[in-house]
Amino acid sequence: MKPHPPGSYPVVVVGSGPGGVQVAYWLRRMGIGYAHLSADERPGGMFQRFPVYQRLISWTKPYALEERGTEAYERYDWNSLIAEEPEHRALVAGLMDGSSYFPARSEMEAGIVSFVQKTSLPLRYGCRLTGTRRDDGDIVLETSEGDYKCRIAIFAIGATQPWKPAIPGFEDVPHYVEARPAREYAGKRVVIIGKRNSGFELADGLLPWARQILLASPRPATLSVTERSLVGARARYAQPYEDHVLAGGNVVLDVAIERVERGDGGYRVHARGTTHGGNLVLDADEVIAATGFQAPFSVLSGCEVATFNQGRLPAQTPYWESPSAPNIFFAGSITQGFGGLKKYGIPGNSAAVHGFRYNAGVMCRYIARERLGMPADDQEIAPAAVVDNLLRWVTKAPELWHQPSYLCRVIERRGASLVLGGCEPLAAFVDAPGDDAVAITIENNGKGDLYPAVYVRRDGRVTEHVLDPAPFHDFETPEHRAQLGTLVRPLLP
Repeated sequence: MKPHPPGSYPVVVVGSGPGGVQVAYWLRRMGIGYAHLSADERPGGMFQRFPVYQRLISWTKPYALEERGTEAYERYDWNSLIAEEPEHRALVAGLMDGSSYFPARSEMEAGIVSFVQKTSLPLRYGCRLTGTRRDDGDIVLETSEGDYKCRIAIFAIGATQPWKPAIPGFEDVPHYVEARPAREYAGKRVVIIGKRNSGFELADGLLPWARQILLASPRPATLSVTERSLVGARARYAQPYEDHVLAGGNVVLDVAIERVERGDGGYRVHARGTTHGGNLVLDADEVIAATGFQAPFSVLSGCEVATFNQGRLPAQTPYWESPSAPNIFFAGSITQGFGGLKKYGIPGNSAAVHGFRYNAGVMCRYIARERLGMPADDQEIAPAAVVDNLLRWVTKAPELWHQPSYLCRVIERRGASLVLGGCEPLAAFVDAPGDDAVAITIENNGKGDLYPAVYVRRDGRVTEHVLDPAPFHDFETPEHRAQLGTLVRPLLP
């Protein structure tokens, strides 16, 4: 018998990719009643089909500086879903065959399936969302199996629909999702339009086969790994760029595409230089549009969800709620719709599993506390332990390393007591009023320098401070204790 039949629930989650599965885990862990729906017949989401050429861009180190299965190990495992129970952690690492520390698509999918099975998470598969509406303050999800009414709806639907810009001739250009097996491009000249992750993924997959690859987009490729942002290509995709630098045949072009013409013998791409001016004509046997995806918003039209980025992403608050449609939240890769403070221009890592898996727990705790009226699980901390805890977190806490300047750990002063405030969005801590408190996170200045950033809130005013960097990222030193102790001393009872 299928779980979660149509009816009324406090929360309904839509989507069985890693974002939806991670949210469902935390909801059940917190004792929140929910229904979990998926149009697919099994978990995995987009990892059932993508990446096209099978190898992920995010890495997992099966053997690392921390023991596998511990919370600290998550810092070296960018792909597994997270859990409180050690036996449910680091599942992707245990499925990898050792040929690369970038998991294969099949290994990633198997990791999600294994997490669902081991945690016994119930899902209602084959239940397709067809529309949404409001009903006397509640949200109604219209599905192929009936209506679901809820107070809170969480959409982990991903950016799953191919998107192409409105450029003349693009209707004749295959999208990334339509790329054929790499061998079929053997000996051909291929133009890939787009120089972000999917563009470099295609180039990497075609590198042994294509006669020449031209990567084209208006902005220069961002190859920095130290920025730890999915805005830039990962290290695995540096090989096509290296071939370009060595004049091996590949060419990386900064051009705006003006139109594409298709003829009997292939394609002609008309472009205009951006970094360097001038018009170019690119003749190619094949053209592929690696121009990205958008979320499927048509099913949310009944709830007036605001979007941005040419309608590709939902607008979101720091807790990943729609500002135009209260009680509609988002999970998974579309939580990139809230970019955080973007210090030094660096957004969060919320487009990827290693970022949004932490967003999920923060969001569920917020929903429990602020929308469902559940008591917060506050724990007092002794004044003498404040500095040690903050430095331990900034040295070990994986969510701070994966979401630098985006998520933070907080200690609040409430009357004569100090309370562990948990993990919170840094933007919410900085912008929202609250009790006197201290928050700590990792900061990256875009030049490869990593160091703790401390935010102290007193009398409603927040001040920012940075601690010294450390060559081995160990901040539990006497020098750091002295620095931090001076900053937090005014908050201590």
